[in-house]
Amino acid sequence: MSRKCQITGKKNLSGNKKSHALNSTKRKFNINLKNHKFWISKKKKFIKLKLSTKAIRIINKKSIEKVLEKINFKKNK
Repeated sequence: MSRKCQITGKKNLSGNKKSHALNSTKRKFNINLKNHKFWISKKKKFIKLKLSTKAIRIINKKSIEKVLEKINFKKNK
């Protein structure tokens, strides 16, 4: 599975590592991903998601059901 947030769609960025002598080499800027389980009361089961910490804060502010509805609504369009 790729290093991508399943809610926000954030993924790794690429850039250059600059040394003291200003030599450039390619590097990756990894995002802060966490594996998290959420209880879905409508389906009465847990789901596992790979989320960025920003997405976890969004889910805590709203609810997991509302966030999943919004994602399904976007996919259906």
